[in-house]
Amino acid sequence: MEGLDFSVVPPYADLILTGALWTAVLTVAAAAVSFAGGIGFAVATMYAPWFIRLPVRGFAWLFMGTPLLLQLFLIYFGLVQIGIDVPALVAGIIGLGLHFAVYNADVIRAGIAAVDPGQNEGARSLGLSRYQSFRHVIVPQAVRSVVPPIGNNLIALLKESALVSVIGVAELVHAAQLAISETFRPFEFYIVAAALYYVLNLMLEAGLRLIEKRVEATR
Repeated sequence: MEGLDFSVVPPYADLILTGALWTAVLTVAAAAVSFAGGIGFAVATMYAPWFIRLPVRGFAWLFMGTPLLLQLFLIYFGLVQIGIDVPALVAGIIGLGLHFAVYNADVIRAGIAAVDPGQNEGARSLGLSRYQSFRHVIVPQAVRSVVPPIGNNLIALLKESALVSVIGVAELVHAAQLAISETFRPFEFYIVAAALYYVLNLMLEAGLRLIEKRVEATR
């Protein structure tokens, strides 16, 4: 029985490392979309008029109730049928970002709701406007409670980024598959890809711990 042969990996090191770099870029970009979108969705569902709130809730229900893979297919293959040609990388960023934005919105909404209403009343009594009270009093307190769960969502986003390989984004899994198609050595390259995902995950966790420590220091 033929054993493992990792000597086939070094000739493809540039390809695999480039894939890992694109995975990192994709994760950072989608994370930014998911965080900004999460804030927007949370604020809309809590404070916007009903004619904005209801469509946002419907959108969130759609993205929470359907698989991420299907969402990527709809964005990349579906939109082109109505004349919107979205590049694969952009489709991956939008799909991942919106998918996790609805989960971040739930976390952020819960964090805001957990702040004592008396804090807002006290800020308004001091002369702060509703916006100033929200920005300077409510949000800083809510952030302290939402950082850990949003961090968990970011870790999940990193892992789920592998799905964008199905629409042709040249990330880590896609790069491994290209190498496998030429060498017919799937186990070796998938092990290398798994190891690189683990390294990226450790780096992300280290960054999240640093952020959590800084947030805790502001208590």
